[in-house]
Amino acid sequence: MDHLCFRAFCCKGPPSPRTEYDVVCVGLTGSGKSSLLTQLCSENTDSIIPTTGFSIKAVPFQNAILNVKELGGADNIRKYWSRYYQGSQGVVFVLDSASSEDDLETARNELHSALQHPQLCILPFLILANHQDKPAARSLQERRYAFIS
Repeated sequence: MDHLCFRAFCCKGPPSPRTEYDVVCVGLTGSGKSSLLTQLCSENTDSIIPTTGFSIKAVPFQNAILNVKELGGADNIRKYWSRYYQGSQGVVFVLDSASSEDDLETARNELHSALQHPQLCILPFLILANHQDKPAARSLQERRYAFIS
């Protein structure tokens, strides 16, 4: 009993639980999904390899936890993305802004497909243009034109 009184007095009671959100993270292979999540989790970035299938990371923030399902972006895996959409409360689409024209077109098609999916079309979407530090990175206007036209 003394321990509980001390904890309540000293620590103001048990910490309040943080709200958890389930988010799906998609993008083509090499777009930087794994790197993004590794950075957000303050993990070592030296040994990142492409995701085969999927991985799940809990990304802690001060008032919430994002449970992120990162789905591999290889051609043979993308056809299974929709099997992992159920229960998602948000979507992060990672775009390699320095990718080839063909990959940019593929990314555009995958994004439009995700935006139209019944389980995702009402969810918040974050489109993250990664690799802005590369010389071939497209400007905001070029990305906007490629994805809206």
